[in-house]
Amino acid sequence: MAEIKPIRALRYTEKAGQLALNVCPPYDIISEEEREELIKGSPYNLVRLEKPEGENRYVRAAKLLESWLENGILARDRKEAVFVYGEDFEVAGVRYSLKGIICLCRLYPFSEGVVLPHENTLSGAKADRFELMKATHCGFSSIYGLYDDADGAVTGTVKRAAAKAPVQCFTDGEKVTHSLWVIDDPAEIASVVRAMAPKQIFIADGHHRYETALKLRDYLAERGECPEGRDYVLMTLVDLDNEGLVVFPTHRLVRGLEIDKAALLKALSADFEIEEHDDVWKAEAVLKRHLDRPAFALYTGGSGFTLLLFKGTIPDGGDGGLKALDVSVLHDRILEGCLGIDKQNMAEQRNLSYTRDIKEAAEAVKSGAASAAFILNATKVSEIKSVSLAGGRMPQKSTYFYPKLKTGLVMNTIEDRD
Repeated sequence: MAEIKPIRALRYTEKAGQLALNVCPPYDIISEEEREELIKGSPYNLVRLEKPEGENRYVRAAKLLESWLENGILARDRKEAVFVYGEDFEVAGVRYSLKGIICLCRLYPFSEGVVLPHENTLSGAKADRFELMKATHCGFSSIYGLYDDADGAVTGTVKRAAAKAPVQCFTDGEKVTHSLWVIDDPAEIASVVRAMAPKQIFIADGHHRYETALKLRDYLAERGECPEGRDYVLMTLVDLDNEGLVVFPTHRLVRGLEIDKAALLKALSADFEIEEHDDVWKAEAVLKRHLDRPAFALYTGGSGFTLLLFKGTIPDGGDGGLKALDVSVLHDRILEGCLGIDKQNMAEQRNLSYTRDIKEAAEAVKSGAASAAFILNATKVSEIKSVSLAGGRMPQKSTYFYPKLKTGLVMNTIEDRD
């Protein structure tokens, strides 16, 4: 089902200096402040290409890319390879180690059931990524995919590769250690390709980039342009049972709407148990005690918060449990049902924005930038698989896989630039 193949990777050369100073996070989580810090850190930081700004930014990004290629800052590997990417990190005092493979994956429309999405996307982000890819003919950041490796065939190859010294290794500002290994032995590559062939891939992160790659492929086909990599996209693939998979919740901020808290709680009382708590900084810990049903912490200011525990029933709609997810109940029953923030409004982020940081959420409310924050539990990996297999789509920003994959370790050019 899933056709993967090795890549002649586009990578930084020694001329660029320290790799740690040239990689960046995915474009959608880079703040303006972080972008400026990355630019100050190196004249070759990829944020200049991954998140260009200003007038004619896409054209300027394409010209800068060509300049870096001409000057040997970036160069394509001579040999095709599959890479192993590792992240070692700590969350709440627990150490985790995550490893996956970086390769090219054939592009499949979602309707074919080979590559499966799990959440909706935002139109503005897709338009931005399309213009950038159209101008540069490059995929700078990898799509994060999950697969079921019950027989351990791919995992065995990953472990053998990672037993050797990595070709790259550095620790970032969040104390995440990133490592890269190269698999260029044809027999090992063929083994991975065969092992992946019958599998489905579930998109963990990078829905916008995947949909953009599909659109670019069709755009080039309509124009009769057939560059060598048109039908493939860069992916990092991780086993669904990898013990290093960590998903953070993404909290909701309501902006530009006045909220009558008393009226809202009265409207919710039929379907929710309502509890008042005196310390908002304990909200996440309280929520973790209620993983058996949808639960939210509503914060509207002050020192405390309101715990909302769903007591209603949701019939099985053959949707893989989509309607019973915390994030679905929040969007359907509260944001849309009570506050009138419909799906179009959500997609355009007119009255809704997102953060994974509870401190940021609370500060937004305290400062008046938001009228309310809804704090959530994280979506489980098993729920992502179930919803994806049933063909469902969670609301946008339903998951936040941590740590994010670094952009710039391995890149993909869809045309021959030798």
